Amino acid sequence: MAAPMAELPVEPQSLRKLSLKSLKRGLDLFVPSHGTSFPLDTQSKRIRLSYKVTAEYGGFKNLPSEDTNDKSKHKTEQSSTPLALPGIPGAKGSKKEGGQSALVMAPPMLPKAPELAMPSKSSAVISVPGSSDRFASSSALIERIPSKWPKPVWHPPWKNYRVISGHLGWVRSVAFDPSNTWFCTGSADRTIKIWDVASGRLKLTLTGHIEQIRGLAVSQRHTYLFSAGDDKQVKCWDLEQNKVIRSYHGHLSGVYCLALHPTIDVLLTGGRDSVCRVWDVRTKAMVCALTGHDNTVCSVFARPTDPQVVTGSHDTTIKFWDLVAGKTMATLTHHKKSVRAMALHPKEHAFSSASADNIKKFSLPKGEFLHNMLSQQKTIINSMSVNEDGVLATGGDNGSLWFWDWKSGHNFQQTQTIVQPGSLDSEACIYASSYDISGSRLVTCEADKTIKMWKEDMSATPETHPLNFRPPKDFRRF
Repeated sequence: MAAPMAELPVEPQSLRKLSLKSLKRGLDLFVPSHGTSFPLDTQSKRIRLSYKVTAEYGGFKNLPSEDTNDKSKHKTEQSSTPLALPGIPGAKGSKKEGGQSALVMAPPMLPKAPELAMPSKSSAVISVPGSSDRFASSSALIERIPSKWPKPVWHPPWKNYRVISGHLGWVRSVAFDPSNTWFCTGSADRTIKIWDVASGRLKLTLTGHIEQIRGLAVSQRHTYLFSAGDDKQVKCWDLEQNKVIRSYHGHLSGVYCLALHPTIDVLLTGGRDSVCRVWDVRTKAMVCALTGHDNTVCSVFARPTDPQVVTGSHDTTIKFWDLVAGKTMATLTHHKKSVRAMALHPKEHAFSSASADNIKKFSLPKGEFLHNMLSQQKTIINSMSVNEDGVLATGGDNGSLWFWDWKSGHNFQQTQTIVQPGSLDSEACIYASSYDISGSRLVTCEADKTIKMWKEDMSATPETHPLNFRPPKDFRRF
């Protein structure tokens, strides 16, 4: 038996070296001369150049001359009528009629069809017959789809034209007379002062509360003024005698807000005891107590139809109340912070609520959420007012006064109040605000013990103060 052959050692070689060896072996077999290069193929070079020229300048090679413009004008209009869409009948015929030089215009809106695959946010591209696929994006563009967000109405900016001093403490509340001749303010100095709207002069001072006055309301059917304060008292003042004629007892803590029902003699008060109490104006009796909130009721307004009472609370909820049954109709939980201010639109069936997280708009009577305001004031909002022209004003804890377009939620002006000389910068805080009956004057009550009056700047025009509005790309539905 033959002895086994000894295995020869194999020299390790890299993959690159083996590839070069294989390539050299192939060249040795098929190419006799290694140094000479291949001859150029003129035909393939000509085809390559012609393809590049057609791709670059194919749409402009056969442009019509100036002499033939008038003759071919009618034909060009006819050829540009059909849409040049892939897979749509009429696109092939347009190529024959118009040629490569005809630009096919697209309508601003296309019918919704699954085969078009039209993008929702960016512009859609339509290919033009005769142009190359490489440059199809620059051939014809569909007009950008307009945003569904309503465009805001232009409003002139508001300016401060009067500063009224007279209170000795923070000014916490304000209310206007239905005749629009005077307005009253309640302050932390425990007084109610009545001011003339036209001149800003002090007409009367009412004393009787023993704590700061948080809420004021003037009756439209009687000569009554209602006030509520931190002393748990709700008072009815007869303005013919300038004295208190009724007091409403029942709150267990400070009363933070007050409202009058527009059609019946009913008074609504909300306070730190988490209850909204309903009072009969004439008999001083408490009709019912609307219980359900878990924290301070700090804002309330009334309507002639259901829901007749709407309250906002520090427990971040808004409640609709059935006044007849005395029970909750609905609870809105959209806010994440305390709802310190609400404003009912004087014409529309809608209201707005303000919190530190956002300003939201709701419809009535169902309370459907409409939208958020498009900016964030990023402060605690203590007051909110809206007039018939759709100008919403919100006042913040940092002295910021922002004006909004009601319809679109666009913030068209941001102002900052200036504190009274001698006051601290930290006292630039707006506690209450209200429009007059005409909606042309705005009164703000502030922590520097002053009352400021604002009006529209009549010299402003859309050219001097343009509307810088960008519709939101995607807006939150909660």
